[in-house]
Amino acid sequence: MFVHPRDLADRMSDRQQSEIFRLPIDAARCKAREIIDQGPQAGYVQVVENWRSLPDGHIEFTMRHLPAAN
Repeated sequence: MFVHPRDLADRMSDRQQSEIFRLPIDAARCKAREIIDQGPQAGYVQVVENWRSLPDGHIEFTMRHLPAAN
């Protein structure tokens, strides 16, 4: 079976686990600070991305695991 480069790239990016949070603003700030304050674990660092306000007043953001720099 032939694998297209784009399919391979998509599969590899799925391995960089991400998690989406939708929280009230104070809880979102606390969770983001918790993520930011953590050091690299098992060769990966957690980062907060795509912070945005939702119409209901909640905050949505993504937490991703990226390879830590050596």
